Amino acid sequence: MAYLTLKNINKIYPNGYHAVHNFNLEIEKGEFVVFVGPSGCGKSTTLRMIAGLEDISGGEFLINGKRANEMGPREREVAMVFQSYALYPQMTVYDNIAFGLTLQGVDEDVIEKRVENTARILGLTDYLDRLPRALSGGQRQRVAIGRAIIRKVGIFLMDEPLSNLDAKQRVTMRYEIAQIHRETGATTIYVTHDQTEAMTLADRIVVMKDGYVQQIGTPYELYYKPANVFVAGFIGEPPMNFVRGTVKDGCIAMGDNRLDLSRKYAGIGQYEGREIVLGFRPEAISLGETDGYSVNCRVELTEMLGDNTNVYVSAGETQAILKVDSHDTPETDVDITFSIPLEGVYLFDAETENVIE
Repeated sequence: MAYLTLKNINKIYPNGYHAVHNFNLEIEKGEFVVFVGPSGCGKSTTLRMIAGLEDISGGEFLINGKRANEMGPREREVAMVFQSYALYPQMTVYDNIAFGLTLQGVDEDVIEKRVENTARILGLTDYLDRLPRALSGGQRQRVAIGRAIIRKVGIFLMDEPLSNLDAKQRVTMRYEIAQIHRETGATTIYVTHDQTEAMTLADRIVVMKDGYVQQIGTPYELYYKPANVFVAGFIGEPPMNFVRGTVKDGCIAMGDNRLDLSRKYAGIGQYEGREIVLGFRPEAISLGETDGYSVNCRVELTEMLGDNTNVYVSAGETQAILKVDSHDTPETDVDITFSIPLEGVYLFDAETENVIE
């Protein structure tokens, strides 16, 4: 039996807005699951329903097999970290971390030991007597996390906890959150719009759009086996390139380029005369002609990023981004040829936008 079960969960607000549609998910004990998607897709609303901060309009939420729809947040034994740190400014780091235990009336000696252990895990031992205003953004976020994990609850919920940090702090905190999860073993649900956070932290990822679940899978599955155009374009940096074309005689015609797809897609004939979408990742290509599909294009812009370069190219009215080794960076305003390997090609139905197997 799964530890957390969401069956056909819906959220409909009094004004009629349907924020979450038929959300289904089973989460195992100790699993780290990330909800990811653009702003307004329903991921934070779903998290708040799990926390008990939002009523569930329809469906059933189970904790360890027991219906939890009517339970309050405290009965659900969840701890939540919000986007804002929500620290008490007049309290020291020690008192902020200890606050939940103090409310529960836990013995002071027990509180002291647990605060010291939590501070050690989070690297806050030297800051326990400081006020929040004397801390950096990353340190404040660690205090907020400490206040949650010290309660030793079974469910740890995090709603975009790194969005207020700079790029370097986010990298550091991602590592620390992963380490905390390993040490505590808590079942963790983490909400973000940042696909990098999702890919680096999650055991499994739930991709959402417009209140609907698009795909659930491991980071590997979402990257290499996307279910549709949205998932393929959302996961990966730079995003997957998409080119529309028409199937003719087993080939897809895209302007002056014709790619023979019959070697990989034996059933491509059923799409004869129909428009489909071809996708390929920027990093999957090779410069020059190889055994894959070769495309002639013109270099419009290059972005040197250190170990690699993003190369923006055009072929007729079609634009794409290529990711190449920085030592192979081409000049701008020149014609080049790149190749897409057979295994690097994805096809999607232009009407449904679902992947063509």
